[in-house]
Amino acid sequence: MKKTLLAAALLSSIAAAHAADAPDALDPVIVTATRTATPLDEVLAPVTVITHEDIERLQPRNVQDLLAGLPGVVMANTGGIGQQTSLFMRGSNSSHTLVLVDGVRVGTVGAGLPAYEQLAVEQIDHIEVVRGPRSSLYGSDAIGGVIQIFTRHGQAGEAPTPSLSVTGGSHGYTAGQVGVSGGTTHGWYNASLGGQYTSGINACRIGAGTAFKGCFTDEPDHDAYRTYNGALSGGYRWDDGTELTGSWLRSKGDIEYDGDYQNLTRRSQQVAGAKLAFDVLSAWRMSVSLGQNQDRADNYLNGADKGYYDADFNYVTGADKLRVGYLYSKRNQGSWQNDFTLAPGQTLSAGVDYQQEKLSSDTDYLKDTRNNTGVFALYQGVFGPHEIQLSARHDHNTQFGNHTTGSAAYGFRFDNGMKVTASYGTAFHAPTFNDEYYPYGVPTVNLKPEKSRTAEIGLSGRPGIWNWAVNAYQSQVDDLIGYDANFLPVNVSKARLRGLEGQVGADVDGWHVRGYLTLQQPLDRDSGLEKDNLLARRPRRTGRVDLDKDLGALTLGGSVYASGYSYDDAANTTRLGGYTTADLRATWHMDDAWSVQGRVANVADKRYETAAYYNQLGRTYYVTVRFSPVR
Repeated sequence: MKKTLLAAALLSSIAAAHAADAPDALDPVIVTATRTATPLDEVLAPVTVITHEDIERLQPRNVQDLLAGLPGVVMANTGGIGQQTSLFMRGSNSSHTLVLVDGVRVGTVGAGLPAYEQLAVEQIDHIEVVRGPRSSLYGSDAIGGVIQIFTRHGQAGEAPTPSLSVTGGSHGYTAGQVGVSGGTTHGWYNASLGGQYTSGINACRIGAGTAFKGCFTDEPDHDAYRTYNGALSGGYRWDDGTELTGSWLRSKGDIEYDGDYQNLTRRSQQVAGAKLAFDVLSAWRMSVSLGQNQDRADNYLNGADKGYYDADFNYVTGADKLRVGYLYSKRNQGSWQNDFTLAPGQTLSAGVDYQQEKLSSDTDYLKDTRNNTGVFALYQGVFGPHEIQLSARHDHNTQFGNHTTGSAAYGFRFDNGMKVTASYGTAFHAPTFNDEYYPYGVPTVNLKPEKSRTAEIGLSGRPGIWNWAVNAYQSQVDDLIGYDANFLPVNVSKARLRGLEGQVGADVDGWHVRGYLTLQQPLDRDSGLEKDNLLARRPRRTGRVDLDKDLGALTLGGSVYASGYSYDDAANTTRLGGYTTADLRATWHMDDAWSVQGRVANVADKRYETAAYYNQLGRTYYVTVRFSPVR
């Protein structure tokens, strides 16, 4: 861990030393922080962007490989590739981060959690990670922040361009992707199919099969994972600026795991969306978007039955009758947004969001549908070196009623290009269907939304090709949903989340440098025996360094990730030890289209756990052959 912190500090000093001589870099455009295309230099929220080039260079096998170790981001996994994965941003709960795919909210309606392990990394173009409260723009769930995943797309004027990749590796790992993208003078398209398989590892540690520990079984085996995915996207832009875009992403797979009650889940996840944007007046742009997220999970014991769903989503059991549970959820979404240019450097965005959530489950919920309507507004103003952002939102939910959130942010830019920011915002997380009704199907108490208040200050700079940022924050979260002595959900807990985050990056002279650091205190502030305990699975310190070097046709690189200790339970009795892992990678560019990549993950074969009793992958090897013509 100390080595990682030292590396991050060294990267910061390098950035400062080279700032004066480096040429200016193009300013990226960020969408997620303000719901509008905004230059990164004018965004007041802390943002980390993972570009398409980063993804190809890092050679990730899943989304966890990309996100783990980013500022404020901690991930927990229950046994390797394809197993259930949770994300904790800024010490908040796993349900306190909003995840969008091409602008469409994803996550199960029952538990409110996105299936990170089911998101196909080969279909991703880039990712924006915005930290801090964003409920005043997006509504429920955005306490810790918002992660938006943008899928791959074609380009206008691009000739039909195929792409192909084939990967093999340890534990029987195989993966492949084939696609084509292109465009016309005004339009663009992309289509892609992919798949992934691994025979897996024994997900649960041997000896952890006793009651209330691990997986309820001590039988060693390999827990396989297989999935198939497909993606479509396209768009058309008329000469008057009117633009129509659409995207579709679907994955379906089987996840094996340990258990005597159930040990296989057949899961599918689908995201679809469309957006129409046009200029009403020269200073008024309107957009209308529609989206839908479907998530389905069928749980089995010792294999899958031959049942099916009828046209009304009723399940017809097959002859084997081995299905022991199921959950089907659907979220329909719609948004109407208006962006006004009030004056040079001043904009106002206002609109209405609507969503309908429905589920069907083997648990007979008293209610299986709820609607939410949110009205929001955002003002952005730039006055010389001063920047201001003010936002407010009111949500009405048919299940829990009304909730209002707001935020205010201020930034000042110095003559040397550094910027200091300060902000305050409120956020909330609405109780899920599981919170309200599981496992008995009827509400036992009237739960209130979990609420947060966050204050933050930051300092950042983009001198030439370098970029760096440091942010400090404190969040107070009230009415956290916990469980009483009868294991029934109640609003009882409080949490105080404090943290310091840093990041630095550059692409210079063939070097690609990224450094991330998180120091945090996610503490339980309830008045009981667990007061001042660390919140479960959230370490105080994490750090990550990615370093790559282009050497002609060859690129060599590696990553180091370090995490401090944490606990798996609220009582802080089950300790998860700290650990450090290192990866090595290489890419040989045979020509402008063909390349061969190799990666060794966890080089030192470190044994560690991010969730108690669940094994993680040791040293693994991967080789990829890729065909991807330069656009």
